[in-house]
Amino acid sequence: MSDITILATGLGFPEGPVVCADGSVVLTEIRNRRCSRVTPDGKVHLFTDCGGGPNGLAVGPDGYFYLCNNGGSRYVEGHSMGLGPHPDYKFGYVQRIDPKTGEAKLLYKEVGGHLLSAPNDLVFDKDGGFYFTDLGKRHPRHRDNGGVYYALPDGKKIVEVAYPILSPNGCGLSPDGKTLYVADTEGARLWEFQVQGPGKVKPKEEFAPHSGRMIAGLSGGARFDSLKVMASGNIAIATLNTGYITEISPSGEIVRAVKVPDRYPTNLCFGGADMRTVYVTLSDTGRLGVMQWPEPGLKLHFN
Repeated sequence: MSDITILATGLGFPEGPVVCADGSVVLTEIRNRRCSRVTPDGKVHLFTDCGGGPNGLAVGPDGYFYLCNNGGSRYVEGHSMGLGPHPDYKFGYVQRIDPKTGEAKLLYKEVGGHLLSAPNDLVFDKDGGFYFTDLGKRHPRHRDNGGVYYALPDGKKIVEVAYPILSPNGCGLSPDGKTLYVADTEGARLWEFQVQGPGKVKPKEEFAPHSGRMIAGLSGGARFDSLKVMASGNIAIATLNTGYITEISPSGEIVRAVKVPDRYPTNLCFGGADMRTVYVTLSDTGRLGVMQWPEPGLKLHFN
């Protein structure tokens, strides 16, 4: 078990942590349909009453926060995970949030004439655009296809990058920006895509569903959630059901697996002067934990 300190409790299925310059952590609460700020003393404050199902969060080149919103999930007593779409769910979307006022504005809700289903996580490239995953909503008897997309923060361009993917969740870029990593939840698979330009990856083969190459996978009921890339190029993935942070090398080898006190660690982010302080959203128990990692995480663009 990791030496982890619990910083905050009482959160509604937390996700999407972002470390801010003042040492606070802004995160999403999917169950509570809002984003919150956790100050270093562990106090929780409302950041934005964004509604829907706020999930992945990142800071853009303009200093605003960009949010992947799955449109809302149904939660019932006794279950920490969402159980299908919320009764008022219509579609998923991406929002732009004013860091001073918390005002959340709709940025994208469709791509190529198709409504987004359940945007999940995002990462900005050095050019100021962002890749984001759409997990796809799970319905009682079917599920929407997932995909990966690329968009600009001004709301004027969004394109399809890879489609379909079963359940794309976390995403991140290699230190040189030439590889996009995508964690596939079901089956705990890690895909890599070769980036050929902003929003462009190596084309798929004729009969392939997408152009990703699977570099790693786990067995035993594990499921992958969100990820962060290390300064070394390794990929740290929050691993559901088993309750680990799994660090995997670009060649697919498991470097380390650190147990955390929760079966649903959903996301992580790095901060501190040496980028070795890692914050982990422990979503089954609604907590935010903090611990030290053996090596530094990769500093994100614009954050």
